[in-house]
Amino acid sequence: MDSSEAIYKGLKEAGIDFVVSVPCVNLSKLLNLLDEDDEIKHLPVTREEEGIGICAGAYMGGRKTAILMQNSGLGNSINALKSLTELYHFPLVMIMSHRGTEGESICGQVPMGEATPRLLDAMDFTYSKPDSPEEAYEQVKESWNNSLKEGKPVSILLEISYW
Repeated sequence: MDSSEAIYKGLKEAGIDFVVSVPCVNLSKLLNLLDEDDEIKHLPVTREEEGIGICAGAYMGGRKTAILMQNSGLGNSINALKSLTELYHFPLVMIMSHRGTEGESICGQVPMGEATPRLLDAMDFTYSKPDSPEEAYEQVKESWNNSLKEGKPVSILLEISYW
């Protein structure tokens, strides 16, 4: 099982049936897997906070939701995450390509890469950083139930070394 397949299979096991995404090169194979799956509605969006609002509406319509994004979009979506999903206890699985970590070739990604865990801590959101596809599969598989139990989003941070 490769890194993208592990995330995909974890989403399937978690029962996720509605995914929004903002493009990221690290997530491209995963996005293709979702596009080929007739059981999962995949909706590409232009901004992360737009995706969070759409996920909230889909959840109210009975869907199990996830957003796939780059961690740089976390800053764009803090208000929507706190004022919408947490306030109303909407579960949401956030799969983030964690750019700016060790091995990053684009220096502009580093500041947000360093800030991402601190931002999630400040929001009191649970997150994990799997080191292997097997770990990622298990964490993603449990992510929906964890988010439902906590009544707020949970994140899986996929660092450069994961890919």
